[in-house]
Amino acid sequence: MVISKENKDFIDSLIDYYISESESYRQIAENFVPEVESVADTAFGIIVGCVYSGFLQAYQNQQQTPGLEDINEFNRILKSRAPLIKKSILDPIREQVKDD
Repeated sequence: MVISKENKDFIDSLIDYYISESESYRQIAENFVPEVESVADTAFGIIVGCVYSGFLQAYQNQQQTPGLEDINEFNRILKSRAPLIKKSILDPIREQVKDD
């Protein structure tokens, strides 16, 4: 099975949503300092986990189980968008440094 267009669109919309809300997830990650070494990497992990959870929930809502091909395709989609996710997490930090 490959990811349907509907599910791809859903994944893209989830990624877009989490990119737009990345500052909130960075703030969540900051609450775990000093337990975490990298706030940006922790926020990235939270976002990826949320998107993955949404991906699995979409399949469950359709009473389906994603196969290995689906998961591999999901990983390719997420990996292609990873630089944008990371940039959205880091840019507010860069802007704050510029302002200081």
